Amino acid sequence: MSFVPHPIGSLAPFDKTPRTRLVFGCGVLNRLGALSAELGAKRVLLVTDRGIVAAGHVARAVESLQGVGVAVTVYDAVRENPTTVDVARCLAVARDAGVDLLVGLGGGSSMDTAKGTNFLLTNGGEMKDYWGVGKASRPMLPLIAVPTTAGTGSECQSAALIADEQTHQKMACLDPKAAARVALLDPELTVSQPPRVTAVTGVDALAHAVETAVTTIRDSVSLMYSHEAFKRLIHALPRVLEAPADLDARGQMLLGAAFAGTAIEYSMLGAAHSAANPLTAHFNVVHGAAVGLMLPQVIRFNAGGDPSILRAYAELASAAELATVGGGTDRALEALVSRVEFILNRAGIPRSLTEAGVDSSRIPQLADEAAHQWTAKFNPRSCAGADFVAMYEAALRPRGDGNGRG
Repeated sequence: MSFVPHPIGSLAPFDKTPRTRLVFGCGVLNRLGALSAELGAKRVLLVTDRGIVAAGHVARAVESLQGVGVAVTVYDAVRENPTTVDVARCLAVARDAGVDLLVGLGGGSSMDTAKGTNFLLTNGGEMKDYWGVGKASRPMLPLIAVPTTAGTGSECQSAALIADEQTHQKMACLDPKAAARVALLDPELTVSQPPRVTAVTGVDALAHAVETAVTTIRDSVSLMYSHEAFKRLIHALPRVLEAPADLDARGQMLLGAAFAGTAIEYSMLGAAHSAANPLTAHFNVVHGAAVGLMLPQVIRFNAGGDPSILRAYAELASAAELATVGGGTDRALEALVSRVEFILNRAGIPRSLTEAGVDSSRIPQLADEAAHQWTAKFNPRSCAGADFVAMYEAALRPRGDGNGRG
């Protein structure tokens, strides 16, 4: 996998093979056993967290696996934002059980822990050895990813995001061999999410669709996924927040998150994620909330650069029928930002750094760290520390957006 920037708006060449089989539909968790058997599994490690156990999803998964004669070991100690310690603990269980297939059941943290375990179980060493792209030299075990949130899209990505326990540096370990063989997308599993989790993970997925649509390495295939994800997410998220049991809306969210995750695999992310990570690290702003808080500022910053970036945002708005490019790119941009801000308000995302509890005196430090985040280099408009300072300062107080906030 290589990341070669191309001029914005050009028809870039591509060479892509889908790595992950998508199995979608209500109740498809019941197919987990059969799909594992198709991959030759005899002993499975199911990686999850205790909340998923309490929701009853693990029991259903175990029943499906055991129903086809597959032995199952459950590791249910996954923590949010997993570190090298979490991977080490899961690895010990995997080794003891002699597993030949992994299942990541839960949110992005469960899938990241499963992927991180797969790296070390099959290739040895430490997580830092795989920080970067394509550093695993040996084959990896098959992985089935079963998301219970519509957010990270990790089920369609080849990256394990693991933080160093000592330095807290988040390491992105990408390798095609780490991608799930199968992603099981069952909307019924997402109904058990607490409302706040639905909101922040949904905003994260929406931000993925927006950012991937404008990165420097986007291409025809990634744009197809970005636009398809955005038009599903932008309309389904308010419906899910209003009616959590709406399975059609839940399904649209799950597909949107998976498509946005696929777009990330092809085109990466941008400055909104770069600006969000320091907010999470220093002020414990939940990732989805941090990304959402900064997203309108980043859109406006990017749109002030090359005119083709403005057009890319206008085309995104057009894909979701929020506006048309023919009606004017500036008008389409405002329609896009307005709709995003409406979603943020509806989801209860803090609309300012002040509201999120961020100390304004720390902005220079936050900006310096944001400029060194790995996603910043894919942003369509070059952004240095001073640019992040300006974006953070613009986010200090909420904008008046006509939706009852600010």
